[in-house]
Amino acid sequence: MVAIEVLLKSIEGAIFDLDGVIVDTAKYHYFAWKKLANMLRFEFTEKDNEKLKGVSRKESLEILLKIGGKENEFSEAQKEELMDIKNNWYLEYVGKLTEDDLLPGAKETILTLKEQGIKTGLATASKNAMLILERLKIKDLFDAIVDGTQISRAKPDPEIFLKCAQKLKVAPQKCIVFEDAAAGIKAAKAAGMFAIGVGSPETLSEADIVVGNLTQLVKKLNWK
Repeated sequence: MVAIEVLLKSIEGAIFDLDGVIVDTAKYHYFAWKKLANMLRFEFTEKDNEKLKGVSRKESLEILLKIGGKENEFSEAQKEELMDIKNNWYLEYVGKLTEDDLLPGAKETILTLKEQGIKTGLATASKNAMLILERLKIKDLFDAIVDGTQISRAKPDPEIFLKCAQKLKVAPQKCIVFEDAAAGIKAAKAAGMFAIGVGSPETLSEADIVVGNLTQLVKKLNWK
C-alpha cells in the first residue's frame, strides 16, 4: 500500500465507475434483464449476468438474446423497443434509491480525495447516471461526469476514461481509476491510467491493485 500512498502524491484526477463501485445497481439491471428474458421465454441466470457488467445497453441486449438463442429474431427497431422495456423496469427499481444505498467507503473516498486537491470524475456506461446521482445526493461531488449518452464505444475501449480526463483537464497518466469490472480495468489500462479494482482479485487480475471495497482502501491508507 506504500506504493499507492506515493502514487496519490502525483495523482491529479480520480475517476470512478458507478455501478459496483459507488452503488450496487447491478442487481437492478439483473432483475430487469431477467424479467425481459422471462418475457421472451428463456432463462437468464446471475452467472449469465456477469457477461453484461461494464458493457453498453445495446451490447447487453445482444448478449442476452444470444444466450436465449434469439439473436436473429428481432429487427433493430424491435431491439430498441426491448431496450426501452428493460430500461423502464430498471428505472422503477432505481427510483427508490436513497443515500443509504451508497456502497461502504464510497462517499468517504471521494471526499477525502477532494480534500487532498484531487479532481474527481465519474465514468459510467449507464445512461441513467444523472438520476442515480441525484437519488444518492452526490452529483455535486464530481468535477466531471461522462455517461453512456456521451460515448460511442463501450469499455474495454478507453474512450470514456479519456473523455473524462479531458473534462477534468488532467493528463491520463496522472489519473487513477476505481473499477469493479474486468472490461473497465482493461479500459483504464488502455487509457494509460493506474487501475484500482474493487472486488474479486480473480475477476480483476489486470488491475494494479485490488481491494474488497473502498472502506478497506480508506483504512489501509489511513485516510480516516
